[in-house]
Amino acid sequence: MFRPMIFAVALALLPLAAHGQAERQVPQSTGQIQLSYAPVVAEVAPAVVNVYATRVEQGRTLTGDPFFDRFFGTSPFFQQRPQTSQSLGSGVIVAEDGMILTNNHVVAGATDIRVVTNDGREYPVRLVLADSASDLAVLAIENADRVFPTVAFADSDQLAVGDLVLAIGNPFGVGQSVSSGIVSALARTGMGITDYQFFIQTDAAINPGNSGGALVDMNGDLVGINTAIFTRSGGSQGIGFAIPSNMARVIATAGAAGGEIVRPWFGAQMQMLDADLADSLGLDTPRGALITEVAPDGPAARAGLDSGDVVTAIDGVAVQDPEALNYRIATKPVGETAALTVWRNGSEMTVDIGLAAPPSTSDREVAISGNTRFAGATAAALSPALAQRLGLGFSTQGIAIVTVEPGSPAQRLGLQAGDIILALNGMEIRDIETFQSLAAQRPRAWEIVIQRGGRMIRSIVGG
Repeated sequence: MFRPMIFAVALALLPLAAHGQAERQVPQSTGQIQLSYAPVVAEVAPAVVNVYATRVEQGRTLTGDPFFDRFFGTSPFFQQRPQTSQSLGSGVIVAEDGMILTNNHVVAGATDIRVVTNDGREYPVRLVLADSASDLAVLAIENADRVFPTVAFADSDQLAVGDLVLAIGNPFGVGQSVSSGIVSALARTGMGITDYQFFIQTDAAINPGNSGGALVDMNGDLVGINTAIFTRSGGSQGIGFAIPSNMARVIATAGAAGGEIVRPWFGAQMQMLDADLADSLGLDTPRGALITEVAPDGPAARAGLDSGDVVTAIDGVAVQDPEALNYRIATKPVGETAALTVWRNGSEMTVDIGLAAPPSTSDREVAISGNTRFAGATAAALSPALAQRLGLGFSTQGIAIVTVEPGSPAQRLGLQAGDIILALNGMEIRDIETFQSLAAQRPRAWEIVIQRGGRMIRSIVGG
């Protein structure tokens, strides 16, 4: 299983590493084999911090039964009592005023976040930006009393399989540790870890607590943010995943600019190619992103793209699958133009596409809370951009469940991100206000009609 681990500034302070690409060599002698990573560690370690996030969660009542809770919830003996939990992780200082990159899952829902630097000093931090789509977050050290050491960003597109890397973080909370390995694979997709699947795979030992820590090259530059492991035991088994530094730099830049991130919207649904599809389209290999639907008046439509087109590269960089294309687009600034290499009707062509922001909508996301079976769900009226984000057809209408908090009443109810709420207790749901009003009620039972994966599901559950 893939297990995520518990583990303002001028743009000029976020430089791309200036190191040139030195010729890669394997050890040529016994003396070279005995060389040490210590100089790289000494340079990077001061900029890697331990992250401690405290959460206050509502504990269960004595009974844990909603029926009894309804009658005894106001009694001091039966009231829910807050419970405190703490998660640990790592972070990387990327600006001299103390701006830190870490994983969003390390700090999500935290009521208090503190970091401990390599020299043992502790600082409270402020959450500047939380981006669940990339699983990255930006923190700012409060009451900074010095200029902090930093790690420069490398160009992760220059990595090659076999390159040496070091992972630095706080595994299991034992304190800062370093592990070495190589880049085992690049552009790993289909992991189901974040919305943007394009991971660096490494065999450097990564364990719980390493999340948010640094993956660096032999120049001491940041090539990735350690994020997840593949494990059957809970510990490292030699397959770890890191978010590429080119994505991390986008999030850091947004944090430095004030904490708002706007990504380009492609405006087309895509699917992977298999061998049969590639053969039917006249392609030699099943590589690229097959366009299956184009949003009216979206960027793809304005560029002249149509269903059946296959995007094989963007700005000259080959595209393996739809997830790779999504990643490439997400790391480009809004307002620029990208050149797509497109396969259409047996021949290759180049199409320029304007990278525009998602269309604005008056519909807002609504988080459901309180004493209701839907608490923990966030819902929104479907727009073309949201439909693409959830992998739904552009013609789909209704109220979509955007997120569901783990362990929440909504999750226990069976709701999942991407569900479309069609009706509640016989009433059609046409707008977010109706859903919000009905969800706040406590009937004896709920009749829920949803659309999931193209199928309509009807269920009756207790209120």
